[in-house]
Amino acid sequence: MGINVGVVVHGPRIVDSGYAERILDILKEFSEIYDVDIEVTAKVGGNMGRVAVIDRGLEDVIDISERLYPSQCLRRLRDKDILLLLNYGKSKETGHTFGRIVVERAEIDKPVIQIERPGEEDGSILVWNRECCSGNIRGILDTLVSYISERLGLEVEECIGSRLSVWEEGDKVFRRIDTVDPGEDILVNGVVVGRVLRSPVVLISEKGKIVEIINGDIKKDGVERLGYVDLKKAIVKTGVLRKGSFRDIEKRRFTSDNSLGDILIVDRGDVDILGELRSKSISTVITVGSDTTLILGSILSRFNVKVIGIVDRDIYRYKLVEDMRITEGSKIFLVKNWRCSQVGKLLMEHLKGRKLSYGYTLKYLIDLLEKYKVVYEILNF
Repeated sequence: MGINVGVVVHGPRIVDSGYAERILDILKEFSEIYDVDIEVTAKVGGNMGRVAVIDRGLEDVIDISERLYPSQCLRRLRDKDILLLLNYGKSKETGHTFGRIVVERAEIDKPVIQIERPGEEDGSILVWNRECCSGNIRGILDTLVSYISERLGLEVEECIGSRLSVWEEGDKVFRRIDTVDPGEDILVNGVVVGRVLRSPVVLISEKGKIVEIINGDIKKDGVERLGYVDLKKAIVKTGVLRKGSFRDIEKRRFTSDNSLGDILIVDRGDVDILGELRSKSISTVITVGSDTTLILGSILSRFNVKVIGIVDRDIYRYKLVEDMRITEGSKIFLVKNWRCSQVGKLLMEHLKGRKLSYGYTLKYLIDLLEKYKVVYEILNF
């Protein structure tokens, strides 16, 4: 008998730890031992997860062609018989909560095996939508879950995570975030909007704009760059996006200093930067915001793409990526009397839609900053 299995890999840690590869190998073992022909299709969600796949040389095994949220990945794979969701949450409870939210948002009628925090003492396996199995698939599902449980040393458990904690009062929307640590940055849809003071944190938006963070400091520049947000659907993260250091890879060059091309101005870290590089002839990437510059600068370093970064003093404080890399020759402008969002709007007004070389764009940008009396310092990375 043959079955189709879809695997959704979420985030960099499950890849960096080696468990994504190991679980794919376990599927091969299962196929051989139980004489079941398994065809596996694997996708990864998010920018950092895609970079982790690149760093481990797994692009031929795990599809990185699209920037998708985990629930979108599950929907793309809903024609498969059984789905796997691989995750490495900050804690058991946050991992279980993540799984519940993702499966609910996916709205699929296929069984999902969630493998959570493998290698940790509190690692576990959850099975979602078990009731959606037909007779033959149900038997294979149960056998597969038992085999994965044995091979990884994980217990099959019931979900201990809660549902998304969101409520409304008039024009305001409240979203509570538990299990956060003081000093962690709070990202909403790829933009740092504040910092944790104590747990729990409650984000408050009014008419689609974040106006307050209970138990947290708000960052006005980030809120401005984020713009309208639906807190009921937003992707909220806290802390370091990627831990550890990583091997150097052979760098592919997408841009040239002297070639004319599009100018890409981005002010949030969740943009599909790999898709942009592949679909457009880009000469210059301008990253607006300390968070955006750190996240995308690290990603673009894998492709030897230099960035022009617009940052503030939070560039020294943010710990979003532990192994920080920015392509040599990048220019990072620390602005002192304007907010990053204000400079970003200025650049959009003057550079959007133009085709210039990296070198000319850099000169034009410096002239523009001086014309508008933007005080800045160029940082060396």
